Amino acid sequence: MNDMKTMTVFIFSSLFLLLGCGGSKLTQATFTNPVIYADVPDMDVIRIGSDYYMVSTTMHLMPGVPIMKSKDLVNWEIISYVVPEIKDSPAYDLEGGDVYGKGQWATSLRYHDGKFYVLFATNRPQKTYIYSAVDPAGKWEKVMDLDELYHDTSLFFDDDGKIYIAGGAGSIRLRELKSDLSGVNKDGIDIEIINGGERDLKGLLEGTHLCKYNGKYYMFLIWWPRGGIRTQLAFRSDKIEGPYEQKVILSDDMDRKGAGVAQGCIIDTEDGDWYGFLFQDRGAVGRVPVLMPCRWEDGWPMLGDADGKVPLVMDLPVSGQKATPLVISDDFKSSNLALNWQWNHNPDNSLWSLTEREGYMRLKTGKVVQTLFEARNMLSQRTEGPACSGIISVDVSNMQDGDIAGLSAYCSEPGIISVNMEGDKKYILMIDRDTEKERVELNGNIVYLRLDCDFKEGTDKANFYYSLNRKDWNKLGTEFQMVYNLKHFMGNRFGIFNYATKNPGGYVDIDFFEYKKEN
Repeated sequence: MNDMKTMTVFIFSSLFLLLGCGGSKLTQATFTNPVIYADVPDMDVIRIGSDYYMVSTTMHLMPGVPIMKSKDLVNWEIISYVVPEIKDSPAYDLEGGDVYGKGQWATSLRYHDGKFYVLFATNRPQKTYIYSAVDPAGKWEKVMDLDELYHDTSLFFDDDGKIYIAGGAGSIRLRELKSDLSGVNKDGIDIEIINGGERDLKGLLEGTHLCKYNGKYYMFLIWWPRGGIRTQLAFRSDKIEGPYEQKVILSDDMDRKGAGVAQGCIIDTEDGDWYGFLFQDRGAVGRVPVLMPCRWEDGWPMLGDADGKVPLVMDLPVSGQKATPLVISDDFKSSNLALNWQWNHNPDNSLWSLTEREGYMRLKTGKVVQTLFEARNMLSQRTEGPACSGIISVDVSNMQDGDIAGLSAYCSEPGIISVNMEGDKKYILMIDRDTEKERVELNGNIVYLRLDCDFKEGTDKANFYYSLNRKDWNKLGTEFQMVYNLKHFMGNRFGIFNYATKNPGGYVDIDFFEYKKEN
């Protein structure tokens, strides 16, 4: 009895300390890998004082080039986007094509002489850009715009004032930039510094991160040996032009067999502790960041624990920051759209509003299209593992014949629950890719649509529900198998949409998006 009482007191005391005095704030002491269980690929991370900044890939979503901030490398807040839209091709407006899987990707983030810089490429058209900002949460200005694609390229400011870029696939090339960053310096260094074929590094070799520590130059590259897993390599040299020696610094698939953790950077704390920040392919949820220890051995930054394995549970690198959600619920009461949301391609800003009906997101139809992938004003947020759920409340009073509005597991092969206006009748449909699985007639104008996602142990399943009162839920259609492929190069997202298949002019009002994540 005394042992039971002691245990009860211990549990209660532990919970009290965990929650903090009064239980109003959660003090996080540990985290579980993946550190961000959502699609945040191709990360680059820097530290300025006690603040960490991260950039990632968002492909065809706008605004693009997200800038995130953290105090502890675990909880990240989106503070800005570098570009509100890209106008270098009509395909970004879904005119004459699209940029699914071909937009912004693999951005390099740097800080130099009081300014932040990002370098990123686009595949349509094939271009490379550099933007800069004094305040990373403020406005970014274009510095370089080249009609050439530099693949997975790292920007680097050397101690002697020279500026370089290094990148490529299979072979890595080093180029010197002009001092004003306006382009390549034709009189500067332009050499191949790593040739994968000559080093017997057959298979994928890319994802360059170039940096300098303790007087030596380091490059981090991913290598995917044939028959093996994605592996993290480090290269080092006393001179930026080489020669470079190489070493495997991580080859581990954590808890997902065959999915090697690789591509990223290393980062230190103010106290001098080092960490690796890489990502892992994790099925339909996308490519997810993984945080691990980094220990220096004979001048090499070795990743993982003493056995070279990524820990599933770790202490926070820095304590004190409150948990920050990456995906949020939204009641749409603000006149500004939360930074957590992104649009499918460039939005048509005349066709959405947060002010025409206070407390609602109004989505109007514009150009007549026939599929979800042509629908420009689709509003989206990431999904998260291990499981999550999203609910929208939709007022469909002002839909027109041929309009389709609803909620999607948005990817290249989508699952959809929608309200379809056919003549003067409305129906709720569940669609698996292109196949209608079930429909029911909707008698009313307010409907609640729900999407549940399960990413546990690679199941990648989704289920759709509807309700007329937000209490009694009806499953519609069949269980949906989510996928990840290179057509979109992106994890499944919550997609809220409304488009016309016959005539423009209709609209729906979204009252709220309610989000829940399983921890």
